[in-house]
Amino acid sequence: MEPRIIGRALGIGVRVAGRIAGRRVVVPTPSDASSPHSKPQSVAVRLITQARPQIQTAGGIAAQASRGVSKGIGGLLRPFRRVGGIVWLEVTGTFFLLFAILFALRLWQNWSGMSGISRDFAIGAAVVFLYLGVSSFWRARRS
Repeated sequence: MEPRIIGRALGIGVRVAGRIAGRRVVVPTPSDASSPHSKPQSVAVRLITQARPQIQTAGGIAAQASRGVSKGIGGLLRPFRRVGGIVWLEVTGTFFLLFAILFALRLWQNWSGMSGISRDFAIGAAVVFLYLGVSSFWRARRS
């Protein structure tokens, strides 16, 4: 993955979010208090009435910006999801193969001293962990 691609995706996301936020900025028009038919209002009511469009506009800008940022980050992390999945499969496959080797070594060292049940358990566990390890690497290779 080249850093140039990451920077490009991040730059596009920031430009889109800035463009969207710039379109959403609306200057509220003051209420027409000078008209002769308007009732006199208290200062608190006028402030709330004037602030309401600004609050709704700010909320819309914040929501739109957060959607743009989440899309930008999603686009930035999309290539890493596949690579991360492959690495995860290889790491888990390694641990499964380690456990398979441990069970096989234990079986080899204590073959004559093990009873039938513990011997069967060790054989079964070694086979299951061997299968899980190999299939994990197989899935990582296919992805």
